[in-house]
Amino acid sequence: LTAGNADQALTPVIQGPNSPYQRAWYPILPEYPPQVKLFIDGRFVESKSSEWLDIHNPATNEVVARVPKATQEEMLAAVDSCSRTFRSWSETSILARQQIFLRYQQLIKDNIKELAKSITLEQGKTLADAEGDVFRGLQVVEHTCSITSLMLGETLPSLTKDMDTHTYRLPIGVCAGITPFNFPAMIPLWMFPMGMVCGNTYLLKPSERVPSCAMLLAKMLQDAGAPDGTLNVIHGQHAAVNFICDHPAIKAISFVGSNQAGEYIYERGCKNGKRVQSNMGAKNHGVVMPDANKENTLNQLVGAAFGAAGQRCMALSTAILVGEARSWLPELVERAKMLRVNAGDQPGADVGPLISPQAKQRVCSLIQSGVDEGAKLLLDGRAVKVKGYENGNFVGPTIISGVTPEMKCYTEEIFGPVLVVLEADTLDDAISLVNNNPYGNGTAIFTTNGATARKYTHEVDVGQVGVNVPIPVPLPMFSFTGSRGSFRGDTNFYGKQGIQFYTQIKTVTTQWKAEDATVKSPAVTMPTMGR
Repeated sequence: LTAGNADQALTPVIQGPNSPYQRAWYPILPEYPPQVKLFIDGRFVESKSSEWLDIHNPATNEVVARVPKATQEEMLAAVDSCSRTFRSWSETSILARQQIFLRYQQLIKDNIKELAKSITLEQGKTLADAEGDVFRGLQVVEHTCSITSLMLGETLPSLTKDMDTHTYRLPIGVCAGITPFNFPAMIPLWMFPMGMVCGNTYLLKPSERVPSCAMLLAKMLQDAGAPDGTLNVIHGQHAAVNFICDHPAIKAISFVGSNQAGEYIYERGCKNGKRVQSNMGAKNHGVVMPDANKENTLNQLVGAAFGAAGQRCMALSTAILVGEARSWLPELVERAKMLRVNAGDQPGADVGPLISPQAKQRVCSLIQSGVDEGAKLLLDGRAVKVKGYENGNFVGPTIISGVTPEMKCYTEEIFGPVLVVLEADTLDDAISLVNNNPYGNGTAIFTTNGATARKYTHEVDVGQVGVNVPIPVPLPMFSFTGSRGSFRGDTNFYGKQGIQFYTQIKTVTTQWKAEDATVKSPAVTMPTMGR
């Protein structure tokens, strides 16, 4: 692309058919590529940074935009905006906040295809999957509209004569979110709508690889009526993360991403007295019993292992075939071969590219490690070629069997379209395999036997369990409850736990004595409540 044809080439992607949104923050400049702005105090601001990062289309590796590493002054301006706005926003009536998010969910719904296009351009997932990304985030926004019920406190009247006790849920202050590349819509929407509807102001740092969707979401929230300064968006890498962990005005941090980053943010944030919820890596197991519905189970395994090119923290990346279910392997391979690998915006695409050449190299290396350690490569997607997208980061569906727990392809999260297959003689053996793995994000069992399902759900030590459901991500009226090595913190994302994370309890005890009008002498003894 050249400066002369850049506008024409990008218009279908960055400008929806009837949408003014993207021009506000992602303008076509005389030079190419365009530069992503910051969002500070209700304005889209051009960064003065001298450090910029290229954003690539994973299907082509062409540069489609540049994103700044926000300067220290810009980050301070963003958090100061949050701090200045907090008092007025926290004192805004809960009904007024609810109305903003009622309008916001409708704007997201109306522009879901535009949001999906921005995701596919920068992240690579298929348009259908990108729409699913937005939709699952939208469900959380819809749930925030129930805030008048979610924020209810408690009361115990007549604790003793003329004395009552009440609790209130109150916002905690400035909160921050650090989001990953794999869900540019869903995971930010797990964070700032929940935090803001509770009365907090929010500083968001989206992944520097996929900033566009977050900027669109910020513009839509502004159009829904959110006051200036309630949401600020910065960009960057390590310096931005350290800033969020260290700045004293920030009271809570939500993070989703890799284990290394998650552990670091949890430790550093907690040392600075902040609340931290950190969703990290996973190795999710699908246990296949011989009595399972074969057709359904094979389809579910293939979809959950290879959808989004395996770049989901809840991807079902490990199958445990129990007993006679071992014989299903050839049919599993044939189902996987049917998936079509292509650029995410191409019709019929099932599996898009990985996020970067480095991600592709790592996935291919882990596949090779399984071969080197004695596993069997039943389906090898490393040599896949996509016509017209020869420079893309594509890896096709890959299945490795004969895997044992000590192999590197099992101990590490591959985060690609790779299914590793282990075998077990009994259900107890399968449960032992799962429980000996350090991760606890999600698991699934495929069976038609209720007693088997009940035993598994009760004995497996994993935070989220599906029975004939391969990716058991809870709906937002519940909470995302990953556990063990997949989560750090005391309170999980969204649902009731999300409300608890973003609020603090205040308890008020009152006494209004009926005889106060006539009592003449003061009481100097300690009140004995409840007696």
